[in-house]
Amino acid sequence: MQHHDVIVLGLGSMGGAAANELAGRGLDVLGLEAFTPGHDQGSAHGGSRIVRQSYFESPEYVPLLRRAYEGWHRLEAESGRDLLTLCGGIYLGDPDSPTYAGSRLAAEEHGLDHEVLDATEIRRRFPTMAPADDAMGLYESAAGYVRPEETVIANAEVAARHGATLRFGERVQRWSATPGGGVEVVTPEGTYGADRLVVTPGAWAPQMLPELELPLSVERMVFYWFTPDFDAVPVERWSQEQHPVYIEETHGNGQIYGFPMTDGPAGGFKLGYFHLGSPTDPDAVDRVVRSDETAEMRRRALELFPHLTGPVVQAKTCLYTVAPDEHFVIGTHPLHDQVAIACGFSGHGFKFVPVVGEILADLTTDGATDSPIGLFDPRRPALSVPTL
Repeated sequence: MQHHDVIVLGLGSMGGAAANELAGRGLDVLGLEAFTPGHDQGSAHGGSRIVRQSYFESPEYVPLLRRAYEGWHRLEAESGRDLLTLCGGIYLGDPDSPTYAGSRLAAEEHGLDHEVLDATEIRRRFPTMAPADDAMGLYESAAGYVRPEETVIANAEVAARHGATLRFGERVQRWSATPGGGVEVVTPEGTYGADRLVVTPGAWAPQMLPELELPLSVERMVFYWFTPDFDAVPVERWSQEQHPVYIEETHGNGQIYGFPMTDGPAGGFKLGYFHLGSPTDPDAVDRVVRSDETAEMRRRALELFPHLTGPVVQAKTCLYTVAPDEHFVIGTHPLHDQVAIACGFSGHGFKFVPVVGEILADLTTDGATDSPIGLFDPRRPALSVPTL
């Protein structure tokens, strides 16, 4: 049986970052992944993911975001791949909406550079948008997007350069803690041993961590690319040179998010509901997007973007793995100290990829991390997991 310092189970967004960081620290790393690098079967595809720092979910995330930004720049430099574009971001809603008010709270609490815009100024600055008359927006220039598929591939390439052994197309059947304090991992290709294990299973968390009975919901989500009316609003106003990423919810109309045209006019203008998913099995996802789903997205999109009237370019499904409180699950396995886990990223985790890789490496090598991760404790009351 092959033996390694550490095995990383799952080489998607978080697992790839962990494998990269661990191998960079000189450990003998084996990474196992059921699919190909940058695949479209989980939660790390679709061409773009928002990065932002004025975090309406909680100001507690901001220190991690600052560290993550450092990691994005480092991964770009190490990989030579184009990963990060800072085109600005705006978060809109009525004055009491969590999207606007929460973003403003995080920006003010942490002294982040930002602007507060009323509806008139939003319409002037961004003529694609027609927010409600009482809407407010928080704009931050430090926001933008990253390329998820490129990120996963970049981490794999750099990890391999650091000496990691990465095995793609090899699905883990089971893992177990061994009496001597190590772990054993079984795949159809063989059995592997290690002193430590990192479990980053994405939507397969319920299958890979059944002993914890984590109350995670795996949800099928859809995002869309629509064609704008370029006669009404010129094409350049939809482009990443002039248009920010955005998140909007006004008077409870359902939070949407999206991006400028990141791939030119032919690629369309991407958006989706943040949470309008349906429970699913990650191995049996309905990948067909229905006409009624597209019509509902169009209806909602027109509330903010009245000129988003052209044809649908494409629509894709992805998976959210959602914790009850929508915070992440990161920490030492409650039953096995030699195992670190990261899952339940609830649709807003990708922007943290570099710092989560560092945290998992810290937990693996030191059993603890200086990064503030108390909010994500697997033992928190919202999860009610078994413990030693």
